[in-house]
Amino acid sequence: MIELITTVIITVSSVLLFGYWFRYSCLLVLNTKTVRDYAGEVAAANQLGFLGIQSQLRAGSLELDRLRGLLDRDYAVLTSLLKHSSVASPKNSGIETRMLEINYRLMGAWYRVSSRFSTAAARRALDEMSMVVAYFANTMGEHAAAAAAA
Repeated sequence: MIELITTVIITVSSVLLFGYWFRYSCLLVLNTKTVRDYAGEVAAANQLGFLGIQSQLRAGSLELDRLRGLLDRDYAVLTSLLKHSSVASPKNSGIETRMLEINYRLMGAWYRVSSRFSTAAARRALDEMSMVVAYFANTMGEHAAAAAAA
């Protein structure tokens, strides 16, 4: 019986520590500033609205479901562009990108759950999702700049 309890405690604590590490790593990647931010240029070139969505979220917009739909559209466009990019980059296929894709999906699930009981939590989830989209836009801009320099 003691072994079972010990095993359960170790397993649960390992899962919690992994979750903490995953969230912390994603937030570190999202908050890292690059030398040049290409997100605005990529948003304008591809008619993406994530920068406006970030402004609306910070201004307290209550149209969260509409903003979620716009973010999902931007996310789909950018991930498609990155997957079909002609410039190979370790950043494109790296673990950071994969982690952020998973994080986007997890934040989407958290948004669906939290929007039922807390507008503030739902807004934070959408804000983090918009940061992921901005990261991918910046990555796309870096690819374009590398292709132009080559």
